[in-house]
Amino acid sequence: MTTSHVKRAFKYRFYPTDAQAAELSRTFGCVRKVYNMALAARTEAWARQERVNYNQSSAMLTAWKKTGELAYLNEVSSVPLQQALRHLQVAFTNFFGKRARYPRFKSRKKSRKSAEYTTSAFRFRDSRLTLAKMREPLEIRWSRPLPEGMSPSTVTVSQDAAGRWFVSLLCDDPGIKHLTTTDAAIGIDAGLDHLLTFSTGEKIANPRHERCDRVALAKAQRRLAKKAKDSVNRAKARRKVAKIHARIADRRRDALHKITTRLVRDNQTLVIEDLTVRNMVKNRRLARAISDAAWSQFRSMLEYKAAWYGREVIAIDRWFPSSKLCSSCGALADEMPLSVRAWTCECGTIHDRDVNAAKNLLAAGRAVAACGAGVRPQRSSPGGQSAMKQETSRREP
Repeated sequence: MTTSHVKRAFKYRFYPTDAQAAELSRTFGCVRKVYNMALAARTEAWARQERVNYNQSSAMLTAWKKTGELAYLNEVSSVPLQQALRHLQVAFTNFFGKRARYPRFKSRKKSRKSAEYTTSAFRFRDSRLTLAKMREPLEIRWSRPLPEGMSPSTVTVSQDAAGRWFVSLLCDDPGIKHLTTTDAAIGIDAGLDHLLTFSTGEKIANPRHERCDRVALAKAQRRLAKKAKDSVNRAKARRKVAKIHARIADRRRDALHKITTRLVRDNQTLVIEDLTVRNMVKNRRLARAISDAAWSQFRSMLEYKAAWYGREVIAIDRWFPSSKLCSSCGALADEMPLSVRAWTCECGTIHDRDVNAAKNLLAAGRAVAACGAGVRPQRSSPGGQSAMKQETSRREP
């Protein structure tokens, strides 16, 4: 059994003392200040057709600390400030590599509050974590123990909009092993009536987590809208709205973890559809339901767990007509509106729309795995024979 070394983050909730909360809040503010100042300096240099790298930004930070206006930067640990500059460097690298947009300034109200500490800025002994500039260790609720003999290389402390404090321990986990290879393969069709439909005929109900809390969320948002701007009561109302959103996200993430773990354990090959969720949420009638289904999060979990355990995830082209193609004879229907949930093919086969789509995805995925064919609709199949046509020809006697 193959063992793979992966970087794995273990996230826990903790409850800081008043002094620790004040120290971390100051650190968050300094991290945001340094990031924004470095971004402004690099933007001005870019306008002069000059480039500023990480080393130059670090020299700027040293000079800023010596000024009277920014002397407060010396009151917090220097490591999170340096890490902020490294994150900015990564953001510019991704921008120049055309993998991301131009970096944006961090907002005091909207941006994520976090600070990253490397090994020189924390002490971890006997499951007690003490950060730089702090005398007492953090009171962490160990919901699950760290694997034996594992120590973190990076610690990230954050506070979400609901006011909850979290610490993430990044560790090199050598204990993740590839699962035993099997011949099992499954096609997975994502939907809204049912969250997932498998080629085996099984359907996973859509829990609709956001709809369950929609009434409470609307009530909290109405109360928030009535509060005076920048008032203490408005901050409290905003926190209540954030707690409801956090509860929805927690339930959704927990359900997706359970589903993806089961799929990866039971199947060697998992075939999904390459959906463009970013474009699909532009549909105003379905945007809320699509966002609540979290198809992108499902795919992300499926892919990294498959990489951990030696499984294969195949994404079929979004234009592949999986719903309109008969999985029995290969005939392609002319039209298939969303209102049609079951249809009868000319060959006499009665199809459930979602199950049929999952079966076609599985067949296309097997074709891709076997010969590397591109899965495109019949109307356009550049670069060789489409996998759909190959699968159709294989079914013919």
